[in-house]
Amino acid sequence: MKHASSTQYTFYTPEGFARPVRLSEETRGFAFRSLHHEYGLDTLRNDSVCLDGEPGLEGMTPLERYDLAIRRIAEKAPVRICPGERISLAATLGAAVRHTVPAKANGEYLFPGVSHLTIDFDFVLENGLPGLRREAELAASRFEGTPKEAFSKSVLNALDCFELWIGRYIDALRRLDAENAGSDPAGRGYSQNVRSLEALLAGPPGSFCEAVQCIWACFAFARLCGCWPGIGRIDRMLGKYLRSDLEAGILTLDEAREILAHFFIKGCEWVAGGDCGSGDAQHYQNLVIAGIAKDGSEVTNEVTYLVLDIIEELGISDFPTTVRLSRRSEDRLLEKAAQVIRLGGGTVAVYNEDLIIEAFLRRGYALGEAREFANDGCWEVQIPGTTDFTYVPFDALAILEKQTFRGYNIDGPDNEFPDFESVLRAFSEDLRAAVKGIGDSFKASYRRNPDGSFGGFAAAFPCTVISVFERGCIEKGLSYFEGGPAYQVRSPHIGGLPDAVNSLYAIKKSVFDDGLVTLGELFAILRDNWEGSEPLRQYMLNRYSYYGTDNDEADGIAARILGEFADFCDSQNEGFGYDFAPGVSTFGRQLEWAPGRLAAAHGRKQGEVLAANFSPTPGTDTLGATAVIRSYCRCPLVRMGTGAALDVRLLPQCVKGNDGISALKGLMRGFVSLGGFFMQIDVQDPGILLEAQAHPENYGTLSVRVSGWNARFVTLNREWQNMVIGQSLGGDKTFGGDKTFGGDKDLRGNAASGTEKSKEN
Repeated sequence: MKHASSTQYTFYTPEGFARPVRLSEETRGFAFRSLHHEYGLDTLRNDSVCLDGEPGLEGMTPLERYDLAIRRIAEKAPVRICPGERISLAATLGAAVRHTVPAKANGEYLFPGVSHLTIDFDFVLENGLPGLRREAELAASRFEGTPKEAFSKSVLNALDCFELWIGRYIDALRRLDAENAGSDPAGRGYSQNVRSLEALLAGPPGSFCEAVQCIWACFAFARLCGCWPGIGRIDRMLGKYLRSDLEAGILTLDEAREILAHFFIKGCEWVAGGDCGSGDAQHYQNLVIAGIAKDGSEVTNEVTYLVLDIIEELGISDFPTTVRLSRRSEDRLLEKAAQVIRLGGGTVAVYNEDLIIEAFLRRGYALGEAREFANDGCWEVQIPGTTDFTYVPFDALAILEKQTFRGYNIDGPDNEFPDFESVLRAFSEDLRAAVKGIGDSFKASYRRNPDGSFGGFAAAFPCTVISVFERGCIEKGLSYFEGGPAYQVRSPHIGGLPDAVNSLYAIKKSVFDDGLVTLGELFAILRDNWEGSEPLRQYMLNRYSYYGTDNDEADGIAARILGEFADFCDSQNEGFGYDFAPGVSTFGRQLEWAPGRLAAAHGRKQGEVLAANFSPTPGTDTLGATAVIRSYCRCPLVRMGTGAALDVRLLPQCVKGNDGISALKGLMRGFVSLGGFFMQIDVQDPGILLEAQAHPENYGTLSVRVSGWNARFVTLNREWQNMVIGQSLGGDKTFGGDKTFGGDKDLRGNAASGTEKSKEN
């Protein structure tokens, strides 16, 4: 295992690279303990609070039971103060790690948690908890005696519980300081922690340290109560506080880095090791940095670079961080992002700010709001603090195989599909039906007026803690799930699209263009899972250039299908209180879908794990990263209202030295100029992944990008590990064999066209 550090605390670093050491020994030790399970294992020892024996529990409404649960959580959750921590509060109940409100009655959890949203930290930063309480009290008086009274009282209960919980920490910190008076070797104690928490109870934060504590407090209380919110634009929120403190000489940049590093380290408090299925860091606590603000001014500031510094030094992957880039982005930002990306772990990803703002404007958002976009705690874009978001994934490849081609059991397919256009039209109709089915399922769950029009959002399980931090809920007297936020987004996500495209393209070429087989003959071969037809299978695998190789013809099929998918989603938007916004993802479901898929025409056998998100099928990205990006950007990505993810996996040796930094910067600039949406770059050596699989004890902090989240590789189960390794092994990860990511064509389109592979192949 390779490390780079001048201290005793070491974090995984790829061979040939080094991590800088800027943080204190104390802070690095705190990070090391947290990443090596000390606090996560402590959390798992205390699962939940028990409500058995509470008077009148059985006769309570669900909201009353929820209010009681939140109160007992605030009263009884263990207080944990880590040695030397610079910010305080912790989510110390293990059931919350499983996305559940950590309260039980009769041995059963009562309520699920809420995720896929970024909450409204801005209001508390601007007004403090007293401002939030004033708003809640005004709403409670306004709704007294109405059906909304119960929710308004629940909001006040949640605020009471939040303040009670903070008060418990203030008392514990004071006791700890009193007990350790004169014996603290650092001489700092916890007086600043106490001042920051008291400031939160008294009003808006007045310093950088208080602002960091304010954001952490809101986030930690939500996750203590079983919810997994995103954090969003941390540099935009904290930048003014840091500038003010630096100008006033209150703290130095190094001191600010220490404080912010403790925010990151506290975010590892659920790291517990072991087999966690899809990974140990899937808690949606994503950050977004850089880009422009609501008024169009540049956000990038000192905090932007501190965030990247901390990820670079400690390798903490629990806060997947996306950099908003545009054609205006300064070279310094790209340089720093490239330095962090090449250390691997996949922690830093890229948004194309220009295209995403345009996508929001097309969907009717105001310009100022569009500029404020962040994500839902994963990578799907939304306006933070104002959006109730749900997505529904489906498998386009399964639709093609099982509906359009009816499991390849069609009598006379050559007559039913006399040309390729008829195949595309049939698939399009099946895709339309799938989207309509998703839309109908949403519409059926809402209240209707007598005339059949939208009558409101149906009641759902209580979620007051999250509702407190979403603009609109308190003033409307409606919870997060009942129409409280300004925007409700319901997003069908098409998965398996690259494989559906490749299968269609293989049929076009082999049947209709080259006449190698008839469609009926090919269907018979696919029914037999290519048995006895290995030469043809190899021809399909190796002769044709598929999506991801900058092939106009294959990419054109992808663009047509994606455009039609967007049309079908838009057609479902009439008369209901939500935006039916399309997106492209799999989020690892290609592993779940694989056993039910049939053999595919592009040479794939039944049950293979295929393409992730909108990335090429493993093994087909033969012309390098630039060809992949050009194929992806040829599609109408601006119509994807919630996003379309592209995964790019690179070998460490390709990004070494100054040439590697320059190449990564060029890759990011090309992605933006060509009109990409979202790109996840992970630099990994598949050989190291195989070694980590064999010797997990040596690779505890090795991180990989899984989809919209990161995970310590050794906490993925065997299936997920094999999928990540397979994605890393598939295709040519040497950028087409040159140092400029070029392959046959660079990002400006020079040199040869990306059509069929040469006959020598």
